[in-house]
Amino acid sequence: MTPSDMQPGRTPAQLVRTEAAALLALAERLEGPMQAAFERAVETVIACGRDRGRVVVTGMGKSGLIAQKIAATLSSTGTPALFLHPAEAVHGDLGMIARGDVVLALSASGETEEILRLLATLKRMGDALLSFCCNLNSTLAGASDVALDVSVPGEACDLGLAPTASTTAMLALGDALAIAVSMRKGFRAEDFAELHPGGKLGKRLARVHELMHAGEALPRVTPATPMKDVIYEMSRKGLGMTTVVEDGRLAGILSDGDLRRLLEHEGAACLDKTAAEVMNPRPQIIAPGELAARALHRMEERKITSLVVVDDAGVLQGVLHLHDLWETELF
Repeated sequence: MTPSDMQPGRTPAQLVRTEAAALLALAERLEGPMQAAFERAVETVIACGRDRGRVVVTGMGKSGLIAQKIAATLSSTGTPALFLHPAEAVHGDLGMIARGDVVLALSASGETEEILRLLATLKRMGDALLSFCCNLNSTLAGASDVALDVSVPGEACDLGLAPTASTTAMLALGDALAIAVSMRKGFRAEDFAELHPGGKLGKRLARVHELMHAGEALPRVTPATPMKDVIYEMSRKGLGMTTVVEDGRLAGILSDGDLRRLLEHEGAACLDKTAAEVMNPRPQIIAPGELAARALHRMEERKITSLVVVDDAGVLQGVLHLHDLWETELF
């Protein structure tokens, strides 16, 4: 048979629609007959976390690849998780499972030999067994405390053999489980930032204290400092402003704009004043633990280029300048 004699398969668009249909069917089950089972799975994972247990995700072949991604998503959203290769498990990796852990097993058929071989041990060692299966009458589903249905109308593969739509449904259900658990636990952007310190994402979720000017780089004068010395401090530190500090606490700030307006109104006579006489006693402040994204929003909202960083007691910690945010790629 030559290539020209072969019947054309479905178009790429039709293949994608097949997988989309599988996701729509999954969504309908989550809103209907599978809603209670999914809720039990969420509660099981949350209870496991309260007891300092982990979610051990396992699967063989293509399901194993999806299991690795689900474990990574759980971990990155505040639920400690790890991947257990079922074939390696019988050669010592079962030691990864501890009392109190929840096992999540992925198998389209529910009859994956490598997983069934582990069932008795998994049930004995783990706190609970959850599963994603296309066949709820399978051995794995029957042994599970909660079995979730990932059946699909058909695979995208023309032969109906290659795991495609079924693995897509597994991935989507794993994402739904991870996010539902994180939302129920009150997982915040600040928590996400703590777990993603590197790369572009880490930069975007940086905290104020990581970027602010502090120590010797922080411009500061006292309320009694003469204006000539105030100007010198502002020029020396190069932030276009200076803080005014008394006994470690923030008393006010002076900016380039304040100086220009002062010169326009009073001319050279302004140089005879002290910092306390011309400072802004109510500057915009931010806490050191705030996200850089919130600092940028406040600067844009107030049309200012810097924020003074103080702790809950009003003690000066640093200054965050607009230029410090460029490297976070927030713009």
